[in-house]
Amino acid sequence: MAISTRSTLSNPSQLLLKNDDLLSATSALLVNCPDPEFCRQMQSLNPDALISAFNVNFAEHQQIANVANINAQFSEYYQTEKQHDLIIIYFPKSKHEYIYLLSMLASVLHKDGLVLVVGDNKGGVKSSQKLATKLTKDYQKLDSARHCSLFSCTFAENIAQFSLQDWVSSFAIEFAGQTLQIQYLPGVFSRGELDKGTALLLNNLPSSMHGTILDFGCGAGVIGAAIASRYPDTDVHMLDVNAMALASARMTLEANGLKGKVFASDGLSHVSQQYQYVVSNPPFHQGIKTHYATTETFLTDIRKFIHGKGQLTIVANSFLKYPPILKQHFKHYELKATGQGFSIHHCD
Repeated sequence: MAISTRSTLSNPSQLLLKNDDLLSATSALLVNCPDPEFCRQMQSLNPDALISAFNVNFAEHQQIANVANINAQFSEYYQTEKQHDLIIIYFPKSKHEYIYLLSMLASVLHKDGLVLVVGDNKGGVKSSQKLATKLTKDYQKLDSARHCSLFSCTFAENIAQFSLQDWVSSFAIEFAGQTLQIQYLPGVFSRGELDKGTALLLNNLPSSMHGTILDFGCGAGVIGAAIASRYPDTDVHMLDVNAMALASARMTLEANGLKGKVFASDGLSHVSQQYQYVVSNPPFHQGIKTHYATTETFLTDIRKFIHGKGQLTIVANSFLKYPPILKQHFKHYELKATGQGFSIHHCD
């Protein structure tokens, strides 16, 4: 009989608990689980088991790390000397990232262990079996409910040893007479070329920059690296909520011989100082839905993290209603440029 669930659980977690007979384990790993309550339910089902959690989203990691007796890890790759007899993967929004996760986790599943894959149907989980053909065996659909699907599989034999460097892609951009090499891992916003919004932003940076600079939502580190390269007297700080992005940003700095501070933060939660300039191509997508809350909170709260004479420059899709928010919190607002559906907003 399935154990009771709570409304706070995501639909994929509720589908898992509907199949609680599959959740028995002595050493379980939850991959990108968004629900602290699901961790507690796993502990209730397996009171003597070691429950570990691996998240690439810093906000989700922080919530799960607060659950007692959970071995929580936030990183771009999972490290352990243990073998897990159950791995539960919440299907990521990037299909390439899913293959990356499977390749990374193959070595930590016990030979008699089981992998469960769960996700929202609209998020692409139905394609998971085809994506995993070369890495798995015995892949089968187990159940579906709440617009989600649940699959099980085990790993194929003789999967190549995982190496992070094998998953790094790169592309070059030309900026201020210099060539910069951009490095990125699966799941990090990039199409192998400079996106139109960021290109417009880089072409409309302040004529001179100095002091401390914050690149909010740094992604692969394009903006921060460009600023550090063009304005060598700046001290560039770069934040993101995603571990894959943070690792990419660090690699981008290293590939170009640049220095900067890269750190994890859920929005502005871990920002602890004021900056002379804040520059951003802020995210407004969450999963498969357009989601404005993070960016609107950023626009509302960022003023307190900018020096008295500091400046904010952001790029956003032109249809987004950001000017009224910015005018409310800054003395001076300017629509600095528009092009190809994007707008550059500048405030001081």
